[in-house]
Amino acid sequence: MIKIVVGLGKNKDIIKACDIFQKENKDAEIITVDNDNELIEAILNKDINAVVRGSLPASSVMKQLKNKFSDISRATYINGDNIEFLLTPVGIDEGLTVEDKLKIAIYCGEFLEKQSKKPKIAVMASGRKGDYGRSEEISKSIDESKELTELIKENTDFEVINHYILIEKAIEDNCNIIIAPNGIMGNIIFRTLVLVNSWPSCGAVTFGIDGVYIDTSRDQNIKGYLRSLKLAYNLANI
Repeated sequence: MIKIVVGLGKNKDIIKACDIFQKENKDAEIITVDNDNELIEAILNKDINAVVRGSLPASSVMKQLKNKFSDISRATYINGDNIEFLLTPVGIDEGLTVEDKLKIAIYCGEFLEKQSKKPKIAVMASGRKGDYGRSEEISKSIDESKELTELIKENTDFEVINHYILIEKAIEDNCNIIIAPNGIMGNIIFRTLVLVNSWPSCGAVTFGIDGVYIDTSRDQNIKGYLRSLKLAYNLANI
């Protein structure tokens, strides 16, 4: 029996998603919790196969996890018809340095390789290559994107392309890992694609911890939560 713990907050669409999932997967047991502490306990409990944040707030959960795991990071898994990629960083306080983004890129690549998929990474920046010098912030972002691209090449055998600010080109190029300039921009991209334009997201995969934890948005719908439950179930089986 696969045990999956799910957090219940104000958005009750997660309950409907759990009901649908339970009917489709008889070998899975859904256990619901309604507070951060119980969710943390479940993540640390080796008898629990997977945890889904559901509609509980994330800030306290991530803060507690970061106190226990130093290299924790997240990547939103967008997976629909002819579209599949990990978008990272998506936490507004994640991906603050080039070194942080390198670790995330490696985690994402290893995650895809475990699913027998070849990583193809797009590194993003705050402007085009030709925008260098338009502001100190833009120039710094472009410099960091170049440095990150080289570090990924030096430390992995993953394919990597610096697409600068052209995310549309990265998606057209079938990159399956997209590294945003920072967590704030990654979070905005996620909200634009998933919450505004309804791109299918399975939630955010959490790296750097011992168990399976899928971090979902409090504003997700039934279909979105159902995708997260299915992802948690599949990863637990792996």
